Amino acid sequence: MKTMPVPVETLINAEIHKPARYLGNELGTVHKEWKSATVRWVLTYPEVYELGASNLGHILLYNIINAQPRQLCDRTYLPAADLATKLRETNTPLFSLESRRYLPEFDILGFSLSYELGATNILEMLELAHIPLTWQERKEGDYPLIFAGGQTATSNPEPYADFFDFIALGDGEELLPEIGLVLEEGKLQGLSKENLLLDLAQVPGVYVPRFYDMANDGSVHPNRDDVPKRIMRRVATPIPAYSIGLVPLIETVHDRLTVEIRRGCTRGCRFCQPGMLTRPARDVEPEAVIDAIETGIRQTGYNEFSLLSLSCSDYLALPAVGLEIRNRLKNENIALTLPSQRVDRFDENIANILGGTRQGSLTFAPEAGTQRLRDVINKGLTNEELLRGIKTAVEQGWDKVKLYFMIGLPGETDVDVLGIVETVQWLRQECRLPQRRALNFNLTISNFTPKPHTPFQWHSVSTSEFRRKQDLLRQAFKGVRGVKVNYTDVRISAMEDFVGRGDRRLGQVVRRAWELGAGMDAWWESLDKAYGAWAQAIDEADLTWKYRLVEDGEWNIFHGDTPDENVYDAPLPWDHLDTGIDKTWLKNDLFNALEAATVPDCSFDGCSHCGVCGVDFGHNIIAPVPSIPVFDGDFKPNTNRVQRLRVWFGKQNSMALVSHLDLVRLFDRAMRRTGLPIAFTGGFHPGPRISIANALPLGSSSSGEIVDFDLTEMLDPGEFRQRLAAVLPVDLPVYQVEEVDPKSPAVTQLLAQARYQVQLITEEPVTLTQWQTWTEEILAQEEILWEKTTKRGKKVTLNLREQLLDLSILAMTSEGVTVDYMGTCRNDGTQLQPRNLAYLFEQVSGVNMQLGQIHRLTLMLASSN
Repeated sequence: MKTMPVPVETLINAEIHKPARYLGNELGTVHKEWKSATVRWVLTYPEVYELGASNLGHILLYNIINAQPRQLCDRTYLPAADLATKLRETNTPLFSLESRRYLPEFDILGFSLSYELGATNILEMLELAHIPLTWQERKEGDYPLIFAGGQTATSNPEPYADFFDFIALGDGEELLPEIGLVLEEGKLQGLSKENLLLDLAQVPGVYVPRFYDMANDGSVHPNRDDVPKRIMRRVATPIPAYSIGLVPLIETVHDRLTVEIRRGCTRGCRFCQPGMLTRPARDVEPEAVIDAIETGIRQTGYNEFSLLSLSCSDYLALPAVGLEIRNRLKNENIALTLPSQRVDRFDENIANILGGTRQGSLTFAPEAGTQRLRDVINKGLTNEELLRGIKTAVEQGWDKVKLYFMIGLPGETDVDVLGIVETVQWLRQECRLPQRRALNFNLTISNFTPKPHTPFQWHSVSTSEFRRKQDLLRQAFKGVRGVKVNYTDVRISAMEDFVGRGDRRLGQVVRRAWELGAGMDAWWESLDKAYGAWAQAIDEADLTWKYRLVEDGEWNIFHGDTPDENVYDAPLPWDHLDTGIDKTWLKNDLFNALEAATVPDCSFDGCSHCGVCGVDFGHNIIAPVPSIPVFDGDFKPNTNRVQRLRVWFGKQNSMALVSHLDLVRLFDRAMRRTGLPIAFTGGFHPGPRISIANALPLGSSSSGEIVDFDLTEMLDPGEFRQRLAAVLPVDLPVYQVEEVDPKSPAVTQLLAQARYQVQLITEEPVTLTQWQTWTEEILAQEEILWEKTTKRGKKVTLNLREQLLDLSILAMTSEGVTVDYMGTCRNDGTQLQPRNLAYLFEQVSGVNMQLGQIHRLTLMLASSN
């Protein structure tokens, strides 16, 4: 017999890891009235919160849908293992964060599928949501429409076709609002799911798999006359203003404001699927980028921002834009980071805009170790350009650089593989400067996997060769100083290739792999389990022979054992998707690779005639390049402490589930949003002078917390309170602001005592008389010892009784008792915590005690005289 679902609030508590992941009250969230919306969406990035909540595409689409009238958009993410267990144990469906409603209550549920093996996480989420996994199983029943978008969904959705009602191909900024309008009209007309999907199939960019069948050769064709034979990828122009929003309460993978400056890449690297699937290139107007960052930094409180593009340095306005932003935000202590850049475009102008007071890492991707192989893949990078870029980095102060290489590229020989080692040694030697540390490198060497819609989509790789080449590199790098090398696991690369270029038959493999425990496949902790699950699923589907072709290498076009040329004209599982790139052009470019012939970048040179540019997909858009402004200088922290304001505040309701470190980050960002004149520390990494009195245990509420703010200008305490309260969550109420001498000891030094109200719970019923007796016994003792292990592993014995200053029983309930106590509370470790109080009662009663609700009433300070 199944249990009834429980309210979401009972599951989100301090017992689970990082409960603030699931609160749904971050800055920038949108909370619409449920009844005000006609169409209700849930968007998800099917990874844990820290990955999903910082994904720019996820944030953009969330903001865009919520900007539409009569449309409501909530979010959810893959729950961590502890919450997933709770959901299953209580038979509670997965829920959305904002409205806390179960997913089956929504009209439409969208997943980002950006990684070949990520579908197992999607199946996990559907199962947790109590939603059948395939569209065939969902035919009967009132379930949300399930769709996917993202790079992998756009590239080759066929292995996942059975799991989704439709696929959104390409950019979603314009496509998703159009889908919302179709759904709204369909609901008003009372259309059946079949007819609703038929209407959606008429929208350019929407692929409905049930209206298409797979032929024996793996190709896909319509099974009815009223749907298009080929489905066109959508293209949209980036809108930087929608990047602003969603400031997580916990630290995420990309914990910064991210603004897209250029979408698409026309470099034509023959291995690069994103470069082919995002054409044409579209620059964002420089002023729009500058305005979005200036506004976003001040609205979010972030102290770092990132400019995003497949090739940031191909955004020719980058130096001017970056320097203008640094000038405008000079007093904000803001740092700029960039993803992997083109080393041939890296110069002093770009170096000048990076970092700030915090110089970040620098990443380049030469991809191959020899000039010949870089020409084969059309990287467009010479040894001279590589050396010049790395030298510039060293001259501008960097002593460590990250480099990305690939092995297994078409046409690669052992000379090319060992060329990676020779290139790194050569760069390290040539870039040595007098009286400077030698340049160190952090290398990532990944395994090339051919991708659909690229010139190398016909190539066959061999994982046994990957292993041999990795061993070759490991031997060659022995004894090479100043270089750290990371290798991508060969097994996962093989699975990515096998699934990424598969057809609908792989749907059963994906499902079976999930059933066998595959999930979180991009995470190395789950690698052995995931690989075993995938291998067994392939074997059970009788496709082991097909996987062995990946293992051993079916054929190699560069070694003269290419099959009949007709293979290039044979149907592929993704031919029914119109990405704009002509298949004949891809084939011809593959033949260019055989000759190591390079093709110019059509954004800046002549047209390569790939087929994209035209009415359907548009043309390359290159923004005008502004003049580079005069640099106003780096941020200089104002360390003058003119005034100290002491603030008493509460930590209530959901904020009790925010950790102390996250609270520190929250106050930092809140002060940035206020624009109040906060003083900074000195040194290499200046930070705002904000001092919270004491860390509160996770899950504990409080009405007596204290934090000090040191200011560079005198400010009325009332005005300060008003401006601070306006940017804090409602569950962090500000009670009192008092001016204190800025030269007096910090609040952390003055802290002396704390008063708590704590609920103690016992397994067996206990009478009020027993509780009173135990209380009296504790107060009568002079010594109750407790052994503590310090952070350094040293064991010390403390007398808890001398730290207890007052104790009384407040109230009895059926679960236990609420006690009021006052104890020492100093930041040198001398403090009577609630768990220590439970221990005191256990010692006098012999009964096991569990802590229930914990509330800190007040913190008390010693006199500063």
